[in-house]
Amino acid sequence: MTEPLRLGIAGLGTVGIGVVKIIRRHAALLEARTGRPVVITAVSARDATKDRGVSLKDYAWETDPVALATRDDVDVFVELMGGHEGPAKLATEAALAAGKDVVTANKALLAIHGQALAEQAEANGRVIRFEAAVAGGIPVIKSLTESLAGNEITRVMGVMNGTCNYILTQMEATGRGYNALFEECGQLGYLEADPLLDVGGIDAGHKLALLASIAFGTKPAFDDVKLEGIQRIAIEDIRHAADMGYRIKLLGVAQRSARGLEQRMTPCLVPADSPLGQLEGGTNMVVIEGDAIDQVVLRGPGAGEGPTASAVMGDVLDIARGLRIATFGQPATTLSEEPAAQTGLPAPYYVRMALQDKPGALAKVAAALGDAGVSIHRMRQYDHATTVAPVLIVTHKCTSTMLEQALEALAATGVVEGAPVALRIEEL
Repeated sequence: MTEPLRLGIAGLGTVGIGVVKIIRRHAALLEARTGRPVVITAVSARDATKDRGVSLKDYAWETDPVALATRDDVDVFVELMGGHEGPAKLATEAALAAGKDVVTANKALLAIHGQALAEQAEANGRVIRFEAAVAGGIPVIKSLTESLAGNEITRVMGVMNGTCNYILTQMEATGRGYNALFEECGQLGYLEADPLLDVGGIDAGHKLALLASIAFGTKPAFDDVKLEGIQRIAIEDIRHAADMGYRIKLLGVAQRSARGLEQRMTPCLVPADSPLGQLEGGTNMVVIEGDAIDQVVLRGPGAGEGPTASAVMGDVLDIARGLRIATFGQPATTLSEEPAAQTGLPAPYYVRMALQDKPGALAKVAAALGDAGVSIHRMRQYDHATTVAPVLIVTHKCTSTMLEQALEALAATGVVEGAPVALRIEEL
């Protein structure tokens, strides 16, 4: 009989218990698909007495995840604790040093320490698999490292935080503002312990850094990801964008140009009739563009017990089958250090401002934009009952530097109340 693949699971939250349930429910199916039993030998979590809704009595218990990671009866260390420092990092390093393969859902750990961990894994003949770290149940890592490996990837983009997409789509559907929906997400348990990880774009930025590394053969560089959350998006922006045929998404985009590697996780406008524009609620979507496949769209649940545990198990089963792929799709020592693009590729922009309703005000706006090299493609002024008129402008393509100069010039005109809101329009 083929020897079983023995797992040690550190972290018994939603995802960890989901993995336990799959293994208990589908033991025969997993063995049939891999040719060997997949079993859990030991687990670790902070509280051994907590009722997690599933029996853990058959597994050895370790209070220290490092001790779990180095047990002789563990072949694969499954890290589901989270956090980029502390126990998760120490236990992962210990597992690799002890000759264990690692499966993790920890996007922050790999976005920040992925290069060093990948080099350690390769030096010890081990693999790190992390499908569950990006977009939950969507097999985007496998797609990039395997199915699309024959492509030169030109752009990766997507909606990779379900909480932000839920807030933005509910703003449009219900007419409620950001603050009310943020509170609702907290009550529903949709937010991380630190909500800024979600609404500030940090969680999704970690994911983008990992996708960019695989897509472009570069060292993970989370510090180079331009981050902007959705806190500034007002209901007026949602309505005006819809009026112009767009929807607002927290969109991650990674692409290489002569300027370097551009990585940004920012609110953008996308065409309402595009796949990204039609994405509702907490669903995730990743769009991959390559020279041979043109465009592939992957859509599915981005979080939750079942989808994320499913992704973890996909990695476990690959290891059980003997599939061994470098962490970021190629040997870590061959990954390049790509300079960060200081200026992104030109794009049209949406600009909303509150304009004083007096003669010559529009002319000053047009002049300020023109002096910065920004031309107006479309402009709308909305009905108003005050001395300040809501004005919406869609520009022709320009660089972010040109737009920033234009916004500074607008502030100096004396006819614009407050700071304009400017959002990039991503062409699909």
